[in-house]
Amino acid sequence: MCGIVGYIGKQKALPILLDGIKNLEYRGYDSAGFAVVASDGAVVSEKAVGRVANLEAKAGDAEALLGTTGIVHSRWATHGGVTEANAHPHSDCKGNIWLVHNGIVENYRELKKELEDAGHHFQSETDTEVIAHLIEEEKSKNQKLSTEETVRLALQKIRGTYGLAIVSRDEPEKLIAARNFSPLLLGIGANEYIVASDASAVLRYTRDVIYLDDGEMAVLTPEGHRIFDLENHAIEKKRDTIEWELEHAQKGGYPHFMLKEIMEEPEAIENSLRGRLIAEEGMAKLGGLESVEAELRGMRRLLIAACGTAYFAGKVGEYMLEEYAGIPVEVDIASEFRYRKPVFEEGDALLAISQSGETADTLAAMKEAKQKGLLTLGIVNVVGSSIARATDAGVYQHIGPEIGVASTKAFTSQVAILALWTLLLGRARDMSYVMGKRIAEELRQIPDLVRVILQNTDALEALAKKYQPYENFLFLGRKYNYPVALEGALKLKEISYVHAEGYSAGEMKHGPIAMIDKSFPSIVIAPKDSVYEKMISNIQEIRARKGSVIAIATEGDEEIAKMVDDVVYIPKTLEMLTPMLSVIPLQLFAYYFGVLRGHDVDKPRNLAKSVTVE
Repeated sequence: MCGIVGYIGKQKALPILLDGIKNLEYRGYDSAGFAVVASDGAVVSEKAVGRVANLEAKAGDAEALLGTTGIVHSRWATHGGVTEANAHPHSDCKGNIWLVHNGIVENYRELKKELEDAGHHFQSETDTEVIAHLIEEEKSKNQKLSTEETVRLALQKIRGTYGLAIVSRDEPEKLIAARNFSPLLLGIGANEYIVASDASAVLRYTRDVIYLDDGEMAVLTPEGHRIFDLENHAIEKKRDTIEWELEHAQKGGYPHFMLKEIMEEPEAIENSLRGRLIAEEGMAKLGGLESVEAELRGMRRLLIAACGTAYFAGKVGEYMLEEYAGIPVEVDIASEFRYRKPVFEEGDALLAISQSGETADTLAAMKEAKQKGLLTLGIVNVVGSSIARATDAGVYQHIGPEIGVASTKAFTSQVAILALWTLLLGRARDMSYVMGKRIAEELRQIPDLVRVILQNTDALEALAKKYQPYENFLFLGRKYNYPVALEGALKLKEISYVHAEGYSAGEMKHGPIAMIDKSFPSIVIAPKDSVYEKMISNIQEIRARKGSVIAIATEGDEEIAKMVDDVVYIPKTLEMLTPMLSVIPLQLFAYYFGVLRGHDVDKPRNLAKSVTVE
């Protein structure tokens, strides 16, 4: 969840480090710090609580350093509070080893006690500092060992996850990187390397990258690199090329990434569908699944594992696949998947959904299924990510980087791709040509229908102003729009920090209705679909208890306007595709609500974009 950047080459390191970490600040922004090996061999380090701008301001004269090797980090706190002492980089007792870390050392307590008994002194509350002292301890046993050897031996004692960038005062011409379950890549330039936890940090300098895999280390110098595992076996890795531009990760004139990414949703859906939808035949073609076509035809049950917004997309997919493809589907919160000891059967497959492709819980669920012999599939956005490389087959979203911490365009893209899966699997089973053609034609229209909704942003901003004083909201939906209600509540919580609950409307009378009064508004998703009459009954129940109602309704439904306080209209489409439309007003409402309350909607407190720790 933290941002990591390291540089070694011929240029001044610090400006490159600070530029890179600013592009990764969405991954963590509690505190930040850097360490640069200066031209005289000393290591200069600065730390600051808060945003990277605070660190940049403290850099001061350090920016004049001529050092060409360094590391930098932006933190999302796990072990220890948000203080300068707990900010990275951390060093050993003598200040020889400096490192930045993304992940969790699960056995750090026992390691720390052993190290303290051996005479080591700790300066922070973090688990990370243990790694620096472990490396120092290995060096004390044999002064002839190289830095990479001491790192390799130290890492053999660690249980947990890590993405590491390490520099040494003793060997300033080296930058060491190591990965286990936490993303790390090597950007390759002309006589220079950039280590980063995300591609955004390297794109200004190079598009050529190598992705490290679990259990791998790299030693980098301006002259070249060497990659090996913890048993010191050499590993040959192929280079990949990043296809998207740095400009895709810029705001493009919008005040926030979140608004920019909401406005990009029509194009994001188009990109997810491009070349995959064969509307005239009522078919879908997913090249990433062709290698497992036979297994998909024999699949008896699909298990979906995901977290947060991706989990809600999976829930929409559950309704689609069961209703139109006739496939039993179970959707799990990935963090629970491994621990409930799921029962697998012959013909099961697991689908992991993750925008970043690095979500730790989802990756763990996928690995558990793979170990049990299941076919593993993925829907991810980031090319070369851990899930993308570990699954047997999968589909990329192709929506460009999503920088806003609260996911928006990734959700609608994931739902669009799940609609393609429904077409693909349904037509291979019992779905008729007529039904397939209808779904495909309606799906092709979705981007333009989203554009229609996005022309109504002023009305959503006005609605947010009207309801800004309220501190509690209930979101209600049924069938396909039940997951949308959950997602709408999540967005409002993430961005505005108010209390919001998402519920299946049919469950309202089984408890949540007790909360309803004039100070507790409800947002009810009630398009003209198969459960419309049921939703109208729920609205009447709320109104009978003096609760305010905002309705998301189908264009032309004038009757519903008479029953509610406010209504937002969306175009008509097939019931199964409605979530891609009904979620847009909820995203915009949350965005404007958070902005009006003065929050940084791109970087909500306590959150990070890519959750790479359990």
